[in-house]
Amino acid sequence: MKSDVINISGEVVSQIELDSLLFDVEMNEPLVHQALVRQRANARTGTHSTKTRAEVRGGGRKPWRQKGTGRARAGSIRSPIWRAGGVAFGPKPRSYRQDLPVRMRRQALRCVLSEKLRDGSVLVIDQLEIDSPKSKDLRQIIDALGVTGSTLLVGNPFSEGVILSARNLEGVETLSASYLNVGDLLRHNNIVMTVDAVKRAEELWAKDGKKGGR
Repeated sequence: MKSDVINISGEVVSQIELDSLLFDVEMNEPLVHQALVRQRANARTGTHSTKTRAEVRGGGRKPWRQKGTGRARAGSIRSPIWRAGGVAFGPKPRSYRQDLPVRMRRQALRCVLSEKLRDGSVLVIDQLEIDSPKSKDLRQIIDALGVTGSTLLVGNPFSEGVILSARNLEGVETLSASYLNVGDLLRHNNIVMTVDAVKRAEELWAKDGKKGGR
């Protein structure tokens, strides 16, 4: 399958042959959902923590005698029902990590890329270079491409000028083709890839293997 290649002015300059193993795959929503859940779960640090009644300070003696006061029985001021007491069934540090076979992760990535291409949300440009960091210049290029909404710029990789220029633009992010992932692709309305990024992506993701990906 072929796709037009445009320049930074939005003009078609050539065509590129896209690997159907990466850009023409049938959508598998359950698989994509599973890959996205895994990615988001693995991004969680799991460092949240609360103290139980055994870990908070104080509560060494019984607040009052067991009987005769007319009040409810109490054994410690650090009971979960007391103010400043311990937390019952609170969160503790844990790992949220989920595993998913490499082939399934890669297939999910292919599904999303193919669906984005079918929707007309993938643009291929010949190159994207900015000598000195300037957000205004990058914004003019994006406007010339005719894309609206959130945009993911994929390079192999981009120069520092492009990366720094994109930092101040709302809804615009840069990513190296080596780090393509389901989450970033789904979060953006438009995917703008350089020719070099397309070739690198095909090299990494158009076939099964153990290298690359996350």
